[in-house]
Amino acid sequence: MSIPRIVGTVFGGADTAPLLVLGPSLGTSAATLWREAAVQLSQHWRVVGWDLPGHGRGETTGAFSMAELAAGVLALADEFTRETFHYAGDSVGGCVGLQLLLDAPHRVASATVLCTGAVIGTPDAWRERAATVRSAGTETMVAAAAQRWFPTDFAQRESLVSSALIDALRATDADSYAQVCEALAGFDVVDRLQEISTPVLAVAGSDDVATPPDHLQRIASGVKDGRAIVLDGVGHLAPAQVPVRVAALITEHARASASSPKTTDEVYAAGLAVRREVLGNAHVDRAIAAATEFTADFQRLITEYAWGSIWTRQGLDRRSRSLITLTALVARGHHEELRMHLLAARRNGLTNDEIKELLMQTAIYCGVPDANTAFRIAADVLPDFDDGRGE
Repeated sequence: MSIPRIVGTVFGGADTAPLLVLGPSLGTSAATLWREAAVQLSQHWRVVGWDLPGHGRGETTGAFSMAELAAGVLALADEFTRETFHYAGDSVGGCVGLQLLLDAPHRVASATVLCTGAVIGTPDAWRERAATVRSAGTETMVAAAAQRWFPTDFAQRESLVSSALIDALRATDADSYAQVCEALAGFDVVDRLQEISTPVLAVAGSDDVATPPDHLQRIASGVKDGRAIVLDGVGHLAPAQVPVRVAALITEHARASASSPKTTDEVYAAGLAVRREVLGNAHVDRAIAAATEFTADFQRLITEYAWGSIWTRQGLDRRSRSLITLTALVARGHHEELRMHLLAARRNGLTNDEIKELLMQTAIYCGVPDANTAFRIAADVLPDFDDGRGE
């Protein structure tokens, strides 16, 4: 086996935090693809991104297979920990993640694979692309990449992000790009998905033409413990297009994949952590400080059962739980709780426009007077969040 030396970039995070390794897409670098998401992820993990050979900071090397590429990534992880680590990768980075789950399942605690497949394209198409790039350079891929990578109007709306990604493609070593194409030509683990028992979150972009949502659904349904999520309006490079959303999904999945708490104290501790993340430290600190001998048991009940038993479950992401919670609070007229959970919904990634649409929906199914009150509360609360006063 010829294992390529994989170069990593430490994005941040405490040295004592659990390790999260991030993998790139063909033609990109870890810095251009993951930069904004890594800022969010570094709050919870020690984040290390890796570059494909001849991409970004990656060194050129001889030919390699997907298994050899995965072995190189494992060697990089060994530089930071000999214990388990979490993994997330987009496109070919996702393929490497699946290969790691097959070759070193004891090392990967959780895997989030984005905009990828257990097989992508056809061997002939990859070999043809490799030959084209070797003869004419990566510039020949720029126009097609822009169409494959980005949803409609993204390049115009986010010109700095899209330009950085295209520049990374132009700067990629042509032979190295071709080598990755040839590795993808030999990659097909469809028939081996059932061997994977590590929890896998498969994230698709609804507008991804290179690896459509059915590719990710195939992964989620093929592994023993998988779940698929489709991000509306997202193309092939989800970490660059919706970095906050992607970071939240990775963090939720990695935490949910950890060993389930066994004691009530562990459930409480897990619930308190989630409660702080969703409601904010200031709110939780005030609630704890205000607890009396009479109310302390009730505060523990809320933290243990609502946050430790429900909000920590993997079956729904936090955005979905916020949507459900807001609807229920409008329907029941729990206005104080609604105020609190409007801010929580923003922390969980919902936009003001999405909250508006939810409240419009409640006008039909819960009643116009209830929605009217909810709109009044939202109009009062949401500016505080946007002004940084939402704690």
